[in-house]
Amino acid sequence: MNPADLPTAHDVVDFWRSAGPDRWFAKNDAFDAEFGGRFLAAHEAAALGELDHWSNEPEGALALMVLLDQFPRNTWRGNARMLATDAKALAVARKAIEAGLDLKVDEELRRFFYLPFMHSESLADQERSVELNAALDANTQRFAVLHRDIIARFGRFPHRNKLLGRTSSAEEQRFLDEGGFAG
Repeated sequence: MNPADLPTAHDVVDFWRSAGPDRWFAKNDAFDAEFGGRFLAAHEAAALGELDHWSNEPEGALALMVLLDQFPRNTWRGNARMLATDAKALAVARKAIEAGLDLKVDEELRRFFYLPFMHSESLADQERSVELNAALDANTQRFAVLHRDIIARFGRFPHRNKLLGRTSSAEEQRFLDEGGFAG
């Protein structure tokens, strides 16, 4: 695709902002299909590093967070591909936070700079997630603590084991069977 035909960072952020919290985290096949249809080429370009220049300003960095962290989770639910750009999202988030770009977007959207830390299976990243999310609303902080506690307990997210072809330990399986966090 011709780079001129790709959505802009503003297009991505405007779509995401308009979708709002009711659709950001809910399973909604129609929304996921619309999101995927409109932004697949932009996600692929971001994954290949073709949009890295966006990371130098707040709206562009936010657009990359949406494309690299949220887009795959909506578009490929239940498929390992949903995790494929997590490392890139985390790298962009680190750079953006270090530059203070997260503090230059609306508070409601700031959480998307912090989610790559929450999605990481590294305890250090989870601790950073709790720290970053402490400045946001109590519900977001509650999820940060929940994610951190799972990684502290298991060293990974048990609900990803099947998806990633990992064998669950007896303790992990018990956690899942008892209704433990499922993602």
